[in-house]
Formats: sequence, structure tokens, C-alpha cells
Amino acid sequence: MSENVMNIDDNNFEAEIASGGLAMLDFYATWCGPCKTLEPVVSELADDYAGKGVKIGKVDIEQAEGLTVKYGIQGVPTLLFFKDGEVVNQMAGAHPKAVLEKALDEISG
Repeated sequence: MSENVMNIDDNNFEAEIASGGLAMLDFYATWCGPCKTLEPVVSELADDYAGKGVKIGKVDIEQAEGLTVKYGIQGVPTLLFFKDGEVVNQMAGAHPKAVLEKALDEISG
């Protein structure tokens, strides 16, 4: 896992994500096969976007139940894209890197 991937939970969400800026959060579970498939893609994106002002984080649904309920996460993996603390896009399932890059570029463009 890249050092640029943030671990987001109920305690640090407000300071790290809701406070503003651009972010992508990967809601996942440790037992989820597709989540494990997506993990290296999330790490690559975190490295690629580290200097571009976009935060990339992972949210363990079993450790951050408050966020899971707040955002109505029904299945994993689910990716939420934030701009200035508001969800502007949501994707369910594991997607190729190019699809996620396009979504990130749309919120940062």
C-alpha cells in the first residue's frame, strides 16, 4: 500500500475530507475479493495524484460504521469522489485505473 493512501475513519474524516478540497475514498472490507483487486489501483492513483492536491483514501466499512451509514454504502468496493466536502460522483465495483483517472480529472478540472 502506498504511503500516499490515507486511512480515513469516523475520527479523521471531518479534518481530512469534509474540510474541503478534492478527494476519492475507497469504501472497502478486508474480506472483499474485488476490494483486494482494486487496492493496487488505488495505491497507484494515490502516487499519481499526490502532487496534484487530490487526497486518496481508504475507508474500512467495519471500522468506520458512521461514515458507512452516513453515505449509504450498500456494497463494496464503493468509491466516492468529493469536491469541497460534497460527494460529486459515486461508483460501485472495481474499475480499471483509466476509468478512475477520468473521474478524478473531471472533479479536478
